[in-house]
Amino acid sequence: MTSLLSRPYFTTARVNDYKIRSLSISKPRILRYSVSSSIRSRPEYIPHRIPDPHYVRIFDTTLRDGEQSPGATMTAKEKLEIAKQLAKLGVDVIEAGFPASSAADLEAVKMIAREVGNARDLEDGHVPVICGLARCNAKDIEAAWEGVREAKKGRIHTFIATSEIHMKYKLKKSKDEVVEIARRTVAYARSLGCDDVEFSPEDAGRSEREFLYEILGEVIKAGATTLNIPDTVGYNMPNEFGQLIADIKANTPGIENVIISTHCQNDLGLSTANTLAGACAGARQVEVTINGIGERAGNASLEEVVMALKCRGEQVLGGLYTGINTQHIVMASKMVEEYSGLRVQPHKAIVGANAFAHESGIHQDGMLKHKNTYEIISPEDIGLHRSNESGIVLGKLRYTFTYS
Repeated sequence: MTSLLSRPYFTTARVNDYKIRSLSISKPRILRYSVSSSIRSRPEYIPHRIPDPHYVRIFDTTLRDGEQSPGATMTAKEKLEIAKQLAKLGVDVIEAGFPASSAADLEAVKMIAREVGNARDLEDGHVPVICGLARCNAKDIEAAWEGVREAKKGRIHTFIATSEIHMKYKLKKSKDEVVEIARRTVAYARSLGCDDVEFSPEDAGRSEREFLYEILGEVIKAGATTLNIPDTVGYNMPNEFGQLIADIKANTPGIENVIISTHCQNDLGLSTANTLAGACAGARQVEVTINGIGERAGNASLEEVVMALKCRGEQVLGGLYTGINTQHIVMASKMVEEYSGLRVQPHKAIVGANAFAHESGIHQDGMLKHKNTYEIISPEDIGLHRSNESGIVLGKLRYTFTYS
């Protein structure tokens, strides 16, 4: 299959015996332009607490929600290779799959838990949490725990819908019934020996606030360590979603004992903006996917969220930062593109083929004089090495002269 991203600076590479088209990966360099060059250590992992209040955990769901993209299919071996790359990237949590959905998915999750969930990074000793998704029932919880229990740090992620439209038409259950199911399921997950349990009120973005405070308070008492707040249908505006996180933080009993997380879909093109708004309002875990793949219009993109925090975190985002080694972003993007079959649009932020290309003569003139004029991120920061250092592309808009 011919890649849509073929460019002179693309090469064919082998990654763990898998032949993929990828960008040449440069050696680590000192960061330049407006991206901060300071290196901050990753805080100790504690399920319900983060010692550094500025640290944001990156929860990658490429292998679960991402694979739910129409047309996206990956073999167990491909999932394992992507999981290894995600670990190299430095993600805090890898949601490896939905173990109860099929025997094949259960086996893939178990393989990732054994191999990736016990492998220490040689530089900082980091081992990612391996997570399995489960509906709020005993069978799903048992399958999820079976999938992740061999990991050094295993997590069960369970969910149930809380919006009026979902409870009435999909679940056909009352609020009291939904609260009891959620409470009972979280308690059961903890009883199996899992000390890291995440709970998501599906469609929280359209749920009644007081009901959210109630159900979240109950699952905290039952033992949840992370509360994930999903904008399941990408309905919220950034100010709305940020306020939702702030309201949950201010009104949920016991919220100081857990981590607040975000999961934003991209139906209105606002997933990255909503994720950042949630982080600024107090969320300290963000759920993302490589290349933004996922249901319908996709999820918040890992590379966009991470680079936004890296580029503007110190200046306007309250000093928030992540533990991501951004120099592995390009390789992760290319692996997911190749294995999923979902091509990256050329103008995709951060990883698109045109993200660091300049055709306009005015832009080319600026780039030749000082790269900071039109690039706010150094391509080397994400692992991209250009054969043409200025990213100049010949086209009809180029100038045949330069300004004096």
